[in-house]
Amino acid sequence: MAVLEITEQNFEAEVLNSDKPVLIDFWASWCMPCKMLSPVVDEVAEEYPAVKVGKINVDEQGGLAQQFAVASIPTLLFFKGGKLVNQSVGVVPKDAIVKLIEQ
Repeated sequence: MAVLEITEQNFEAEVLNSDKPVLIDFWASWCMPCKMLSPVVDEVAEEYPAVKVGKINVDEQGGLAQQFAVASIPTLLFFKGGKLVNQSVGVVPKDAIVKLIEQ
């Protein structure tokens, strides 16, 4: 499944009201660790079609970053049924992302 760009305008529809679990990657274009994690998140999106995967650019969507107290990037948030159920901060290996999803 393709990775979605999540914005303040589509956050409610794509994340809170999603019928699938949702993994969100908070990132920025200037963030080197984010660039390292991005291809791993893309792999997870391809390998887990039952999970919706989205990315939020913190420079463009500061309100969402503030809403979820994202102080460091990359930050991954995992939602089920519109509720935040798991999170990870920093560059993590793929198996750690899979654990976020499968817990």
